[in-house]
Amino acid sequence: MKTLRLRLTSAVLEADPALLEAAEILRRGGLVAFPTETVYGLGANALDAGAVEKIFAAKQRPRWDPVIVHVAEVDAARELTLTWPDAAERLAAAFWPGPMTMLLPRVAKIVDVCTAGREKAGLRLPSHPVARALIAAAGVPVAAPSANRFGHTSPTTAEHVLADLEGRIDAILDAGPCDVGVESTVIDPTLDPAVIYRPGGITAEAIRRVLGDVVVARREVSEEIPPEALESPGLGIRHYAPRARLILVESEGELDRVLEREMRQNRVGVLLPGGWATPGRHAIALPWGEWNDPESLARDLYRQLRELDDRGVAVIVCPLPPAEGIGLAIRDRLRKAAK
Repeated sequence: MKTLRLRLTSAVLEADPALLEAAEILRRGGLVAFPTETVYGLGANALDAGAVEKIFAAKQRPRWDPVIVHVAEVDAARELTLTWPDAAERLAAAFWPGPMTMLLPRVAKIVDVCTAGREKAGLRLPSHPVARALIAAAGVPVAAPSANRFGHTSPTTAEHVLADLEGRIDAILDAGPCDVGVESTVIDPTLDPAVIYRPGGITAEAIRRVLGDVVVARREVSEEIPPEALESPGLGIRHYAPRARLILVESEGELDRVLEREMRQNRVGVLLPGGWATPGRHAIALPWGEWNDPESLARDLYRQLRELDDRGVAVIVCPLPPAEGIGLAIRDRLRKAAK
């Protein structure tokens, strides 16, 4: 299969030839990678079981791991649910369009493969104008996990997508790099209190200002909790991982000690926040945003992990930001990547 790289050329998205071609591919059951504000997604018609099955084949994703369904308008999300609780209405008013996925009881027309047979579907209204225009032009809800091989570092550019999926998908709609850089927050607003299963682009602090008490789940795959029992995409197993071995540190002093040890035997890379001391010449240090600006750390996380992989390092050393704001999401991704 030849993967088409479709580039936008028109000032009017709804009439852009590349976007219209991508929408037609979705309608006829094909796979299209497209940008969202978080990462690039791999889209298929969420009402077509055969099309969604192609996502799992292209990504080599296990069938027990559900995928998120994207819509272009709030009313479209309501039409896909059996119940729309007050908490969902408040969250949608505050955060949609945006990087939040809500787990809600689904109608039957969302095919079982999307939810791995679960009764709830993850629904999201992205804020990226290209994503919304594509979904609207396709005229169907779009199932879309991240556009990468299962477990690999998520893609934030078209080049990242092609590195993993060239020849495995029909097309990629190229609209430049993503802004947020980590995946959406996944929350179940039907529970009391609401439960965040995956921290993401909308912080727990922001959600609490809307809903009050909110719980952040701590779920792990174990002998007691098999992966097929987990409620949300991205829980509990090794995800978001570079090829290199990832070592996490909590401070600048620990970074220095780990680098000194690892550089004796390995080619080492490091994600270095602004203001931290540059390590010795034997480590490949890439700039990683500002420590007091966690949004910049999130935006560059996957891009710089992929860059260090491309440079052939055996080990990547990365600091863990404080567990507050979007720093909680960054810690979540790094800990899963380091398993």
